[in-house]
Amino acid sequence: MQLGDRSAREVAGEFGIAVDSVRRWMPQAERDQGRRQDGLSSPEREELVRLRREIRRLRMEREILSKAAAWFARETASMP
Repeated sequence: MQLGDRSAREVAGEFGIAVDSVRRWMPQAERDQGRRQDGLSSPEREELVRLRREIRRLRMEREILSKAAAWFARETASMP
C-alpha cells in the first residue's frame, strides 16, 4: 500500500506505530475524502454512534415514564 510516494511501512516507522494500523487507517481516510464508497465516513460513523446513544436514552426515558404512569394510575384508583 502506498501513501503518496511512501509505503505504509515507512510511514509506520516514522510515527512509531504498527504497519497494520496504517493499513487500516488508509481506507477510512479514503472514505472521508470521498474516494471510497464501501463504508461510512468518520462523520457518518460519529452520527451513528450519537443517534444510537440518543435512542438508548429515549427508550430508557420512555420506560421510566411508563412505569411512573402505571404507578400514578394505581395510586389514583386506590383513593376513596
